[in-house]
Amino acid sequence: MQRQHRNVVVLSACQATLQTGGVTLVAITGLTGVAIAPDKAWATVPLTSYVIGSAITTIPASLLMKSIGRRAGFQTGTTIGMVGAGVCSAAVWLADFWLLCFGMLLMGAYTAFGKYYRFAAADVAEPSFRAKAISLTLAGGIIGGFVAPEMAKRTKDIFTDHVFLGSYLSLIGVCVVAALLLAFLQIPQLSEQEKKQGGRPLKEIMRQPVFIVAALAGALSYGIMNLFMTSTPLAMHAHHHHFNSAAFVLEWHVVGMYGPSFFTGSLIQRFGVLKIILTGIALLMLSVVCALAGTAVINFWFALFILGVGWNFMYVGGSALLTECHTPAERAKTQAANDFMVFCTMAISSLSSGLLMHASGWNAVSYGTIPFLLLALGATLWLMLLRRGGNPGVSPAAPRVKAAQQRS
Repeated sequence: MQRQHRNVVVLSACQATLQTGGVTLVAITGLTGVAIAPDKAWATVPLTSYVIGSAITTIPASLLMKSIGRRAGFQTGTTIGMVGAGVCSAAVWLADFWLLCFGMLLMGAYTAFGKYYRFAAADVAEPSFRAKAISLTLAGGIIGGFVAPEMAKRTKDIFTDHVFLGSYLSLIGVCVVAALLLAFLQIPQLSEQEKKQGGRPLKEIMRQPVFIVAALAGALSYGIMNLFMTSTPLAMHAHHHHFNSAAFVLEWHVVGMYGPSFFTGSLIQRFGVLKIILTGIALLMLSVVCALAGTAVINFWFALFILGVGWNFMYVGGSALLTECHTPAERAKTQAANDFMVFCTMAISSLSSGLLMHASGWNAVSYGTIPFLLLALGATLWLMLLRRGGNPGVSPAAPRVKAAQQRS
């Protein structure tokens, strides 16, 4: 097995553990917040802390991995995850809302490291395999879609006086599994010359139309998806649906998110990355329609499943597009800038979800996504027009970037 394929297998398995933790946290933390928050309107503040932890760690994590390598960096992240899960467990035991927020901040830091799995797979992939490497790495998340809801259901009542304590404790074991898997990762560090070379200024890289569209595709798809996903357990609880029904909906949402990854890379190669991003936008719009159609379990199921597929097309497409606009020396800061934007958008959407749900209900969450979908649509069509006009939509340094990528 070639090294690029072996690394994809390892990173896909790590993605499975990352998504298991993420879905579990989404399924249980909003409800935990409702139980112990000083004000129920703050129920999603711990989830917002989770996203803030990711946002503030994104840039340091990328720079650390540039210095010490991907494997050591990822193992640092899993250690932080073990500590964070332990702090969340203590918060539930003590019914301490602000300690839960701190624990979720640490879990967000762990997630920030893990979100680079997709880029790590692309680092050592041949140019023709990069979109598939990103897509197949993310495909591992489908396992989390099945494991996490079941794990949450089976562990939430282990400690009868402390609901969800067992669920948080189980996440320590999930992080341990990830640490063991990472021992098999083989990604060479940058050379000393590449570490010293900073490449173009970040402002120049970020001015490229291709970067703008890639970042918008990633940030807006994640922000919209997070807005819906964070609100769903609360909305279903408000409409008197059982926790197991919410877990079922989230399970299939994650299947929608990661199932298409087995073929998204091939679709990008066949139809082009911008058409796949546009398809993702159309699916997210359809998800909004399903959400507005009613509040039965089947409505939540359709809306969240289609939401997952749309997210996949936009997010994988944006990640693949991002690899077109940087050299190996520029990789760390470009990826950090992109993911920082993603997590900042997620932080805003996570906080907004609780406020919108408390103040205006589920329909307000749905309507709130429409302007951002229109923004993503406009930006993607703009880049398509640039490319059809003979402009590749990248900076004048594009030939140098492409040649450097092919040598890496």
